[in-house]
Amino acid sequence: MIERIIEYSLKNRLLILILAAFLFLGGVFVMRNMAVDAIPDLSDVQVIVFTEYPGQGPQIVEDQVTYPLTTAMMAAPHARTVRGFSFFGYSFVYIIFEDGTDLYWARSRVLEQLSAAAGRLPDGVTPTIGPDATGVGWIYEYSIEDTSGKHDLSQLRSIQDWYLKYELTAVPGVSEVASLGGFVKQYIIEVDPNKLAAYGMSIQMVEMAIMRSNNDVGGSVLEMGETEFMVRGLGYIQSIEDIKKIALHADMNGTPVLVQDVARVSIGPEMRRGVAELDGQGEVVGGIVLIRQGENALKVIKAVKEKLDDLKSGLPVGVVIRPMYDRSTLIERSVDTLRHELILQIIVVAIVCSVFLFHVRSAFVAVFTLPAGVLASLIIMHFMGITANIMSLGGIAIAIGVMVDASVVLVENAHKKMEHYGDSKPHLEIISEAAREVGPALFYSLLIITVSFLPVFALQEQSGRLFKPLAYTKTFSMAASSILAITIIPVLMYYFVRGRIPREENHPVSRFCIRVYRPVLEFVLQRRTGAIAVAVIALVLTAIPMSRVGSEFMPPLDEGDILYMPTTDPGISVAKARELLQQTDRIIKSFPEVKTVFGKIGRAETATDPAPMMMIETTIQLKDKKHWRKGMTTDKLIEELDAAIQIPGLTNAWTMPIRTRIDMLSTGIKTPVGVKVMGPDLYVLSEIADQVAAAVRPLKGTASAYAEKTMGDNFVDMKINRDAIARYGMTVGDVQDVIASS
Repeated sequence: MIERIIEYSLKNRLLILILAAFLFLGGVFVMRNMAVDAIPDLSDVQVIVFTEYPGQGPQIVEDQVTYPLTTAMMAAPHARTVRGFSFFGYSFVYIIFEDGTDLYWARSRVLEQLSAAAGRLPDGVTPTIGPDATGVGWIYEYSIEDTSGKHDLSQLRSIQDWYLKYELTAVPGVSEVASLGGFVKQYIIEVDPNKLAAYGMSIQMVEMAIMRSNNDVGGSVLEMGETEFMVRGLGYIQSIEDIKKIALHADMNGTPVLVQDVARVSIGPEMRRGVAELDGQGEVVGGIVLIRQGENALKVIKAVKEKLDDLKSGLPVGVVIRPMYDRSTLIERSVDTLRHELILQIIVVAIVCSVFLFHVRSAFVAVFTLPAGVLASLIIMHFMGITANIMSLGGIAIAIGVMVDASVVLVENAHKKMEHYGDSKPHLEIISEAAREVGPALFYSLLIITVSFLPVFALQEQSGRLFKPLAYTKTFSMAASSILAITIIPVLMYYFVRGRIPREENHPVSRFCIRVYRPVLEFVLQRRTGAIAVAVIALVLTAIPMSRVGSEFMPPLDEGDILYMPTTDPGISVAKARELLQQTDRIIKSFPEVKTVFGKIGRAETATDPAPMMMIETTIQLKDKKHWRKGMTTDKLIEELDAAIQIPGLTNAWTMPIRTRIDMLSTGIKTPVGVKVMGPDLYVLSEIADQVAAAVRPLKGTASAYAEKTMGDNFVDMKINRDAIARYGMTVGDVQDVIASS
């Protein structure tokens, strides 16, 4: 069968050349439109359920929201793991599904379970599903700052929430734009309890009056002058004055008691659970762009930056937007490095083929397999939805050395046949005989190499998501080269392997190689037992270095940016957190290798960020390495940064942005190695966690060790005396309404 394919290709040379041209055109088109990322997406199929329960402590949130939701989500089809986190005022539930589950099918199943669990939740509590983004979907971060001194943080936050956010969300491929830092404006009504008591009124009366004074209604229609008019009642609050003039009560003489008589009305900030800081100079407002699962990261980032450039013209004078984290830099650097290595490999292979074949046109035929096989592999990658990343392109790089073997053997056999027949036989018959003689064996040998990576396809979960792209692309490249070897290569041999072909005995490189390896070969064959014994001993001795080689799931990747993630004790105030954040950022910015320092403490307004107020995440952008101090490396810089920031109560952790997201997805913690302690008593667990941290801290290789404390938050508990409130004819709810309004 293989011989018939070779004969058919040689008889239909024009058709084969046309198909090869289409292959090149299709490959170039795919190469220009292919999805590109730094590494494969290692995240699980996960759906996040985010629930706000304002004013409630973690224990109440756990009992009334998180626990009912986690138990309901465990019944979702194909749900593998369900994790719940409870914080002050909000709850996160992460549902991780089995590999291969369609994300949008999983989201619909979660919606079904949410509708079933809705009756078990408190009144007014509505869970929402997080964005259709992966855990490593934070592809771009920016800061909004004022250089004129005319705009405060609340105004900057309004620009982010009502201008930038919606415009960027409309960019194709963007799943969500999360806001961070600044102040969200709201009306604040500070009721004076003494004045309220003087008028004989309760806080509930004030709340009811305000609620009933902030509404628009619609009536019927009126016909006047053959024209129809729709009736509307406009009552929405538009200003502070509207609130001040709300009537609470009127006396016998018709004198009203207004809100301004019992309360002070102002515009102030909403309680915040996240702070953003820049370069140790003070607070700013930030934005985080999340990419939708399966989208082209490089294309989306480019579209986001173009949109931001367009939006800058609509910003107030003095307001500027600066990039704080841009994954496209890492993507372009990673792909460019591999692209450079691929081109270099092709050039080296071409030079080696030219030297050993000693015939430039023959070397071209041999090397033709490389670009053709790579383009064919890219086409298949595109249609399978595999992104171009360091793993998938690495598979092609691994295959390059083997892809050219069949072509070299075919060309060399054609050389031998031409030496043997000379001009006594037509050129087409010589090429056909040479190709049919070794073509089938070469085809099947390449197929054997192709299937050698089949065990990799059996890998599951993160290991499968990491290594399968490499296995796919190597398999595609080898399969393409085996097909090219019996189709286009014989045709190119017909056209290019012509003229004077140097004989092997006249080839200086071949003569030198034969002179070197022939005595070695004869020596080994004469001492077969000794040669085998030496090989066995060498194989056994490899066990010594292998036993000392460390192991790691993913090789370290220098992302070009550093993520500083220290942890404080629970219960830290926003003011102290802001002070601590600014202090650490100022120290980091003092290093000459650092370009920008974008600090975040607490959480951004997204379901993908469950960070508590005690967690700091500082993204450090580094300058180009040509601006670094002489001899400085990333590891050495981290050591110096760690030595510079030694603050009591702050446990340092230095990592990379993408690596941290992957660790948190796979284990639920932010470090590569963690110890989980489980039991019924949180106080005992906290003590054991401290002991574990103290035990592992001095171990060799441990950069830092800390205990994630679930206890330690501070509470002001008000226990209601039921007997006392009964004497005033009050209920527990009446008292709690007053507490809730504080």
